[in-house]
Amino acid sequence: MPPFIRVEDLHRDFHMGQEVVHALDGVSFTVAQGESLSVMGPSGSGKSTLLYLLGGLDHSDAGRIWVRERDIAALDEDGLADYRRREVGFVFQSFNLIPTMTALENVTFPMIFARVPLARRRERARQLLHLVGLGDRMAHKPTELSGGQQQRVAIARALVNDPALILADEPTGNLDSQTGAEVMAFLARLNREQGRTLVVVSHDALVVEYTTRSIHLLDGHIVDGAASA
Repeated sequence: MPPFIRVEDLHRDFHMGQEVVHALDGVSFTVAQGESLSVMGPSGSGKSTLLYLLGGLDHSDAGRIWVRERDIAALDEDGLADYRRREVGFVFQSFNLIPTMTALENVTFPMIFARVPLARRRERARQLLHLVGLGDRMAHKPTELSGGQQQRVAIARALVNDPALILADEPTGNLDSQTGAEVMAFLARLNREQGRTLVVVSHDALVVEYTTRSIHLLDGHIVDGAASA
């Protein structure tokens, strides 16, 4: 069976004045269907850049990324938008919730762009908020929720379009260690019980305990960890 994700000789450069920063410098690895992978490294190692490329939020300078044998590097903006909508659920460190919306409204919001009818949006959002243990917090706005609860709302929102791939960028970064462990345990359960492929980038060593494999980035290179499943 071909890998779910295949990354081949990926390069991404950023120009900082006269200096060129090689955020990714020839990265290659694969991820199997249903696997959970942690991408570890210090700040500036290239891990968030890698996640943005996997999610179709940025373009590489060279190299290829295949997801389900689809070359996402070859997609135009409309193709990338369709890929993100159908295949990917994003979880970010800063939660990215809309402060004026309730938990229910935040979870329903992405479904508007998928043209899901209102009644179906609300039903789906309620189901997901119950799934993440927030059935009694649906009417609360982000400022009325703890950091862990906000991240659970963000996870519920990431699941609205039933993505096969969850990409998490420092999901424990704004949480204390206990709450971070709870969030990672929930993401691991989604991977284990629902078969969703999970890629988490982090500098938090805790994350490795909740994934089946890890790779380590330093200065845009993989320096440790198996490059393939």
